Amino acid sequence: MKKLKTVIALVAGALALTLVLNTAQRVLTPKYVSEAQDGRLVAEYYESAKNHDVVFVGDCEIYENISPVTLWQEYGISSYMRGSPQQLIWHSYYMMEDTLRYEKPKAFVYNVYSMKYDVPQSEPYNRLALDGMEWSKTKIDAVNASMMEEESFLSYVFPLLRYHSRWSELKKEDVTYAFKDTPQLSINGYLMRIDVEGIPELATDIEGFEKPIGQTCWDYLDKMRLLCEENGVEFILMKAPTNTEKYHWYASWDEAVEQYAQEHGLKYYNFLNDIEKIGLDYNTDTYDAGAHLNLAGAEKMAKYFGKILRDEVGIEGHKGDEAYEATWADLTDKYNRIKAQQEKLIKENGKLTGFTGLE
Repeated sequence: MKKLKTVIALVAGALALTLVLNTAQRVLTPKYVSEAQDGRLVAEYYESAKNHDVVFVGDCEIYENISPVTLWQEYGISSYMRGSPQQLIWHSYYMMEDTLRYEKPKAFVYNVYSMKYDVPQSEPYNRLALDGMEWSKTKIDAVNASMMEEESFLSYVFPLLRYHSRWSELKKEDVTYAFKDTPQLSINGYLMRIDVEGIPELATDIEGFEKPIGQTCWDYLDKMRLLCEENGVEFILMKAPTNTEKYHWYASWDEAVEQYAQEHGLKYYNFLNDIEKIGLDYNTDTYDAGAHLNLAGAEKMAKYFGKILRDEVGIEGHKGDEAYEATWADLTDKYNRIKAQQEKLIKENGKLTGFTGLE
Protein backbone atom coordinates (compact mmCIF):
# COMPACT_ATOMS: atom_id res chain seq x y z
CA MET A 1 0.00 0.00 0.00
CA LYS A 2 2.86 2.33 0.91
CA LYS A 3 4.55 1.59 -2.42
CA LEU A 4 1.30 2.33 -4.26
CA LYS A 5 0.99 5.69 -2.52
CA THR A 6 4.59 6.48 -3.43
CA VAL A 7 3.97 5.63 -7.09
CA ILE A 8 0.78 7.71 -7.15
CA ALA A 9 2.65 10.64 -5.57
CA LEU A 10 5.47 10.38 -8.10
CA VAL A 11 3.05 10.19 -11.03
CA ALA A 12 1.05 13.13 -9.70
CA GLY A 13 4.23 15.13 -9.19
CA ALA A 14 5.43 14.34 -12.70
CA LEU A 15 2.07 15.37 -14.17
CA ALA A 16 2.06 18.60 -12.16
CA LEU A 17 5.62 19.42 -13.27
CA THR A 18 4.70 18.68 -16.89
CA LEU A 19 1.67 20.97 -16.61
CA VAL A 20 3.75 23.78 -15.11
CA LEU A 21 6.48 23.47 -17.74
CA ASN A 22 3.94 23.28 -20.58
CA THR A 23 2.13 26.35 -19.26
CA ALA A 24 5.40 28.26 -18.91
CA GLN A 25 6.38 27.27 -22.45
CA ARG A 26 3.02 28.39 -23.87
CA VAL A 27 3.35 31.75 -22.13
CA LEU A 28 7.00 32.37 -22.96
CA THR A 29 7.03 31.22 -26.60
CA PRO A 30 6.39 34.25 -28.87
CA LYS A 31 2.80 34.38 -30.17
CA TYR A 32 3.61 36.51 -33.24
CA VAL A 33 0.63 38.74 -32.51
CA SER A 34 2.09 42.24 -32.56
CA GLU A 35 5.72 41.70 -33.55
CA ALA A 36 7.19 39.36 -36.19
CA GLN A 37 3.64 38.43 -37.12
CA ASP A 38 4.77 36.58 -40.20
CA GLY A 39 6.29 33.94 -37.91
CA ARG A 40 2.82 32.41 -37.72
CA LEU A 41 2.73 31.60 -41.43
CA VAL A 42 4.38 28.19 -41.40
CA ALA A 43 2.07 26.73 -38.75
CA GLU A 44 -1.08 27.90 -40.54
CA TYR A 45 -0.43 25.55 -43.46
CA TYR A 46 -1.39 22.51 -41.41
CA GLU A 47 -4.91 23.87 -40.92
CA SER A 48 -5.52 24.24 -44.67
CA ALA A 49 -7.21 21.86 -47.10
CA LYS A 50 -4.40 19.77 -48.59
CA ASN A 51 -5.60 19.92 -52.19
CA HIS A 52 -3.41 22.60 -53.74
CA ASP A 53 -2.54 22.67 -57.43
CA VAL A 54 0.43 24.95 -56.84
CA VAL A 55 2.53 25.43 -53.72
CA PHE A 56 4.87 28.42 -53.62
CA VAL A 57 8.00 28.42 -51.44
CA GLY A 58 10.40 31.23 -50.67
CA ASP A 59 10.76 34.43 -48.72
CA CYS A 60 8.52 37.49 -48.35
CA GLU A 61 8.54 37.97 -52.13
CA ILE A 62 6.23 34.94 -52.19
CA TYR A 63 3.83 35.52 -49.33
CA GLU A 64 3.26 39.23 -49.97
CA ASN A 65 3.31 39.45 -53.76
CA ILE A 66 0.77 36.91 -55.06
CA SER A 67 -2.90 36.70 -54.10
CA PRO A 68 -4.12 33.07 -53.92
CA VAL A 69 -7.73 34.26 -53.85
CA THR A 70 -7.25 36.00 -57.20
CA LEU A 71 -5.66 32.83 -58.63
CA TRP A 72 -8.83 31.02 -57.60
CA GLN A 73 -11.28 33.67 -58.76
CA GLU A 74 -9.67 34.13 -62.18
CA TYR A 75 -8.55 30.58 -63.00
CA GLY A 76 -9.95 28.17 -60.40
CA ILE A 77 -6.38 27.38 -59.31
CA SER A 78 -5.96 26.26 -55.71
CA SER A 79 -2.66 27.47 -54.24
CA TYR A 80 -0.74 27.96 -51.02
CA MET A 81 2.14 30.30 -50.16
CA ARG A 82 4.51 28.32 -47.92
CA GLY A 83 6.78 31.29 -47.33
CA SER A 84 8.52 32.73 -44.29
CA PRO A 85 10.71 35.78 -43.66
CA GLN A 86 14.15 35.41 -45.28
CA GLN A 87 13.36 31.78 -46.07
CA LEU A 88 16.68 30.42 -47.30
CA ILE A 89 16.94 27.79 -50.00
CA TRP A 90 17.40 24.86 -47.59
CA HIS A 91 14.32 26.05 -45.67
CA SER A 92 12.43 26.03 -48.98
CA TYR A 93 13.66 22.55 -49.84
CA TYR A 94 12.40 21.15 -46.55
CA MET A 95 9.11 23.03 -46.93
CA MET A 96 8.67 21.16 -50.21
CA GLU A 97 9.60 17.84 -48.63
CA ASP A 98 7.22 18.55 -45.74
CA THR A 99 4.40 19.43 -48.15
CA LEU A 100 4.80 16.07 -49.88
CA ARG A 101 4.01 14.38 -46.56
CA TYR A 102 0.45 15.72 -46.92
CA GLU A 103 -0.25 16.28 -50.60
CA LYS A 104 1.21 16.20 -54.10
CA PRO A 105 0.66 19.51 -55.91
CA LYS A 106 0.94 19.74 -59.67
CA ALA A 107 3.75 22.28 -59.31
CA PHE A 108 6.13 23.80 -56.81
CA VAL A 109 7.18 27.39 -57.51
CA TYR A 110 10.39 28.64 -55.89
CA ASN A 111 11.28 32.34 -55.71
CA VAL A 112 15.03 32.56 -56.34
CA TYR A 113 15.86 35.78 -54.47
CA SER A 114 17.14 33.94 -51.39
CA MET A 115 19.90 32.34 -53.47
CA LYS A 116 21.95 35.43 -52.61
CA TYR A 117 22.57 33.69 -49.25
CA ASP A 118 24.49 30.42 -49.02
CA VAL A 119 25.02 30.22 -45.23
CA PRO A 120 22.57 30.56 -42.31
CA GLN A 121 21.93 34.23 -41.51
CA SER A 122 20.40 34.42 -38.04
CA GLU A 123 18.63 32.39 -35.39
CA PRO A 124 15.46 34.57 -35.45
CA TYR A 125 14.93 33.88 -39.15
CA ASN A 126 15.58 30.19 -38.58
CA ARG A 127 12.90 30.25 -35.89
CA LEU A 128 10.40 31.99 -38.16
CA ALA A 129 10.87 29.23 -40.74
CA LEU A 130 11.20 26.21 -38.46
CA ASP A 131 9.30 26.69 -35.20
CA GLY A 132 5.95 26.36 -36.96
CA MET A 133 6.80 23.11 -38.75
CA GLU A 134 5.26 19.94 -37.34
CA TRP A 135 7.75 17.43 -36.01
CA SER A 136 8.95 14.79 -38.44
CA LYS A 137 12.23 13.54 -39.86
CA THR A 138 11.93 16.41 -42.34
CA LYS A 139 11.89 18.98 -39.55
CA ILE A 140 14.83 17.31 -37.81
CA ASP A 141 16.83 17.50 -41.05
CA ALA A 142 15.72 21.11 -41.59
CA VAL A 143 16.85 22.16 -38.12
CA ASN A 144 20.21 20.43 -38.50
CA ALA A 145 20.75 22.10 -41.89
CA SER A 146 19.82 25.55 -40.59
CA MET A 147 21.31 26.02 -37.13
CA MET A 148 23.83 28.73 -36.45
CA GLU A 149 26.98 27.64 -34.60
CA GLU A 150 25.67 28.97 -31.29
CA GLU A 151 22.27 27.28 -31.58
CA SER A 152 21.21 24.09 -29.81
CA PHE A 153 19.01 21.37 -31.33
CA LEU A 154 17.39 20.81 -27.94
CA SER A 155 16.13 24.40 -27.93
CA TYR A 156 14.00 23.53 -30.98
CA VAL A 157 12.64 20.43 -29.24
CA PHE A 158 12.03 22.33 -25.99
CA PRO A 159 11.42 25.99 -26.87
CA LEU A 160 11.38 26.82 -23.14
CA LEU A 161 15.17 26.45 -23.23
CA ARG A 162 15.32 29.22 -25.85
CA TYR A 163 12.66 31.57 -24.50
CA HIS A 164 13.06 31.23 -20.72
CA SER A 165 14.57 34.72 -20.52
CA ARG A 166 11.41 36.39 -21.92
CA TRP A 167 9.87 36.90 -18.47
CA SER A 168 10.88 40.57 -18.51
CA GLU A 169 9.45 41.01 -22.04
CA LEU A 170 6.03 39.46 -21.48
CA LYS A 171 2.98 41.34 -22.67
CA LYS A 172 -0.71 40.89 -22.02
CA GLU A 173 -1.06 39.07 -25.35
CA ASP A 174 1.42 36.39 -24.23
CA VAL A 175 -0.94 35.33 -21.47
CA THR A 176 -4.13 36.00 -23.44
CA TYR A 177 -3.14 33.86 -26.43
CA ALA A 178 -1.35 31.15 -24.43
CA PHE A 179 -4.69 29.51 -23.67
CA LYS A 180 -6.58 30.00 -26.90
CA ASP A 181 -6.01 29.71 -30.61
CA THR A 182 -3.99 32.52 -32.15
CA PRO A 183 -6.09 34.50 -34.66
CA GLN A 184 -5.61 33.48 -38.29
CA LEU A 185 -3.21 35.89 -39.96
CA SER A 186 -2.93 34.73 -43.57
CA ILE A 187 -5.16 33.56 -46.37
CA ASN A 188 -3.46 30.36 -47.55
CA GLY A 189 -0.13 31.87 -46.60
CA TYR A 190 -0.75 35.28 -48.20
CA LEU A 191 -0.21 38.34 -46.01
CA MET A 192 -2.30 41.30 -47.06
CA ARG A 193 -1.40 44.99 -46.93
CA ILE A 194 -3.71 47.46 -48.67
CA ASP A 195 -1.83 50.67 -47.81
CA VAL A 196 0.30 52.55 -50.32
CA GLU A 197 3.86 53.85 -50.20
CA GLY A 198 4.95 54.29 -53.76
CA ILE A 199 8.23 54.74 -55.55
CA PRO A 200 8.73 56.44 -58.94
CA GLU A 201 10.67 53.51 -60.40
CA LEU A 202 12.40 50.34 -59.29
CA ALA A 203 16.16 50.18 -58.81
CA THR A 204 17.99 49.18 -61.98
CA ASP A 205 21.18 47.15 -61.92
CA ILE A 206 23.46 48.63 -59.29
CA GLU A 207 27.17 48.99 -59.91
CA GLY A 208 29.48 47.40 -57.40
CA PHE A 209 30.56 44.01 -56.18
CA GLU A 210 28.13 41.16 -55.94
CA LYS A 211 29.43 37.74 -55.01
CA PRO A 212 28.51 34.76 -57.19
CA ILE A 213 25.70 32.48 -56.04
CA GLY A 214 27.26 29.98 -53.63
CA GLN A 215 27.63 26.26 -54.25
CA THR A 216 25.33 25.41 -51.34
CA CYS A 217 22.49 27.10 -53.20
CA TRP A 218 23.16 25.18 -56.40
CA ASP A 219 23.31 21.93 -54.41
CA TYR A 220 19.91 22.60 -52.85
CA LEU A 221 18.45 23.70 -56.18
CA ASP A 222 19.54 20.29 -57.50
CA LYS A 223 17.86 18.61 -54.51
CA MET A 224 14.64 20.55 -55.13
CA ARG A 225 14.65 19.65 -58.82
CA LEU A 226 15.31 15.96 -58.13
CA LEU A 227 12.66 15.86 -55.40
CA CYS A 228 10.12 17.12 -57.92
CA GLU A 229 11.26 14.68 -60.60
CA GLU A 230 10.97 11.75 -58.18
CA ASN A 231 7.42 12.77 -57.24
CA GLY A 232 6.11 13.79 -60.65
CA VAL A 233 5.73 17.45 -59.70
CA GLU A 234 6.71 20.30 -62.02
CA PHE A 235 9.43 22.57 -60.60
CA ILE A 236 9.20 26.24 -61.60
CA LEU A 237 11.58 29.09 -60.78
CA MET A 238 10.50 32.71 -60.49
CA LYS A 239 11.76 36.13 -59.43
CA ALA A 240 9.09 38.44 -58.07
CA PRO A 241 8.71 41.90 -59.67
CA THR A 242 10.15 43.82 -56.71
CA ASN A 243 13.63 45.31 -56.50
CA THR A 244 15.27 47.99 -54.35
CA GLU A 245 18.81 49.10 -53.66
CA LYS A 246 18.72 47.26 -50.32
CA TYR A 247 16.97 44.12 -51.62
CA HIS A 248 18.52 43.88 -55.05
CA TRP A 249 18.57 41.10 -57.63
CA TYR A 250 21.69 41.49 -59.75
CA ALA A 251 21.86 40.76 -63.45
CA SER A 252 24.73 38.29 -62.96
CA TRP A 253 22.61 36.23 -60.55
CA ASP A 254 19.74 36.29 -63.02
CA GLU A 255 21.96 35.08 -65.85
CA ALA A 256 23.24 32.21 -63.71
CA VAL A 257 19.71 31.08 -62.78
CA GLU A 258 18.58 31.40 -66.40
CA GLN A 259 21.49 29.22 -67.53
CA TYR A 260 20.65 26.60 -64.87
CA ALA A 261 17.02 26.55 -65.97
CA GLN A 262 17.99 26.06 -69.61
CA GLU A 263 20.45 23.27 -68.79
CA HIS A 264 17.83 21.36 -66.80
CA GLY A 265 14.72 22.10 -68.85
CA LEU A 266 13.03 24.21 -66.18
CA LYS A 267 10.72 27.17 -66.62
CA TYR A 268 12.14 30.38 -65.12
CA TYR A 269 10.08 33.56 -65.00
CA ASN A 270 11.80 36.78 -64.00
CA PHE A 271 8.81 39.06 -63.58
CA LEU A 272 11.04 42.11 -63.35
CA ASN A 273 11.08 41.83 -67.14
CA ASP A 274 7.27 41.87 -67.34
CA ILE A 275 6.29 44.84 -65.20
CA GLU A 276 4.42 46.63 -68.01
CA LYS A 277 2.66 43.43 -69.10
CA ILE A 278 1.58 42.78 -65.51
CA GLY A 279 0.31 46.35 -65.34
CA LEU A 280 2.19 47.26 -62.17
CA ASP A 281 2.41 50.91 -61.18
CA TYR A 282 4.94 51.38 -58.39
CA ASN A 283 3.38 54.67 -57.41
CA THR A 284 0.30 52.76 -56.25
CA ASP A 285 1.02 49.00 -56.12
CA THR A 286 3.55 48.77 -53.28
CA TYR A 287 3.20 49.53 -49.57
CA ASP A 288 6.89 49.98 -48.71
CA ALA A 289 8.58 51.80 -51.59
CA GLY A 290 9.10 48.85 -53.89
CA ALA A 291 10.21 46.04 -51.56
CA HIS A 292 6.80 44.31 -51.53
CA LEU A 293 3.52 44.61 -53.39
CA ASN A 294 0.33 45.71 -51.69
CA LEU A 295 -3.02 44.05 -52.34
CA ALA A 296 -3.56 45.88 -55.64
CA GLY A 297 -0.16 44.74 -56.90
CA ALA A 298 -0.54 41.17 -55.59
CA GLU A 299 -3.86 40.80 -57.41
CA LYS A 300 -2.33 42.05 -60.67
CA MET A 301 0.57 39.65 -60.23
CA ALA A 302 -1.79 36.72 -59.59
CA LYS A 303 -3.85 37.50 -62.71
CA TYR A 304 -0.71 37.57 -64.85
CA PHE A 305 1.01 34.51 -63.37
CA GLY A 306 -2.25 32.56 -63.24
CA LYS A 307 -2.60 32.83 -67.01
CA ILE A 308 0.93 31.44 -67.37
CA LEU A 309 0.17 28.58 -64.98
CA ARG A 310 -2.93 27.75 -67.00
CA ASP A 311 -1.64 28.24 -70.53
CA GLU A 312 2.07 27.33 -70.29
CA VAL A 313 2.18 24.93 -67.35
CA GLY A 314 -1.20 23.34 -68.01
CA ILE A 315 -2.73 23.76 -64.56
CA GLU A 316 -6.45 23.10 -64.88
CA GLY A 317 -8.76 24.87 -62.46
CA HIS A 318 -11.55 23.48 -60.29
CA LYS A 319 -14.40 25.87 -60.92
CA GLY A 320 -17.65 24.00 -60.46
CA ASP A 321 -16.18 21.43 -58.07
CA GLU A 322 -18.36 21.68 -54.96
CA ALA A 323 -15.61 20.84 -52.46
CA TYR A 324 -13.20 23.40 -53.90
CA GLU A 325 -15.94 25.99 -54.28
CA ALA A 326 -16.89 25.64 -50.60
CA THR A 327 -13.28 25.92 -49.42
CA TRP A 328 -12.58 28.99 -51.51
CA ALA A 329 -15.88 30.68 -50.68
CA ASP A 330 -14.80 30.56 -47.03
CA LEU A 331 -11.28 31.80 -47.85
CA THR A 332 -12.66 34.61 -50.01
CA ASP A 333 -14.95 35.72 -47.20
CA LYS A 334 -12.00 35.86 -44.79
CA TYR A 335 -9.92 37.70 -47.41
CA ASN A 336 -12.62 40.35 -47.79
CA ARG A 337 -12.98 40.68 -44.01
CA ILE A 338 -9.25 41.32 -43.57
CA LYS A 339 -9.41 43.90 -46.35
CA ALA A 340 -12.37 45.62 -44.65
CA GLN A 341 -10.52 45.61 -41.31
CA GLN A 342 -7.52 47.30 -42.88
CA GLU A 343 -9.69 49.89 -44.61
CA LYS A 344 -11.27 50.67 -41.24
CA LEU A 345 -7.87 50.99 -39.53
CA ILE A 346 -6.58 53.35 -42.21
CA LYS A 347 -9.73 55.46 -41.90
CA GLU A 348 -9.37 55.63 -38.10
CA ASN A 349 -5.59 55.96 -37.81
CA GLY A 350 -4.45 57.22 -41.17
CA LYS A 351 -2.12 54.25 -41.68
CA LEU A 352 -1.39 50.60 -40.97
CA THR A 353 1.35 49.63 -38.55
CA GLY A 354 1.53 45.96 -39.54
CA PHE A 355 -0.39 42.99 -40.87
CA THR A 356 -3.86 42.31 -39.53
CA GLY A 357 -5.43 38.91 -39.05
CA LEU A 358 -9.04 37.96 -38.54
CA GLU A 359 -10.53 39.52 -35.44
